[in-house]
Amino acid sequence: MSSWLKRKSRIEKLEQKYAELMRKSFRVALKDRKESEKVQKQAYKVFDEIKYLTLQRADK
Repeated sequence: MSSWLKRKSRIEKLEQKYAELMRKSFRVALKDRKESEKVQKQAYKVFDEIKYLTLQRADK
């Protein structure tokens, strides 16, 4: 019951956003390749931020 009260960490939010962007990129790729590449570029930026934050957390 307390699991739904728990707040998501910044990394969890970014992971969710990354997954949504990759799904969107796949759906859009069927219609428009260039738009898919734009969305994929956004997803990779989010992924880079996830990597940075996890490495920063590992240093502690």
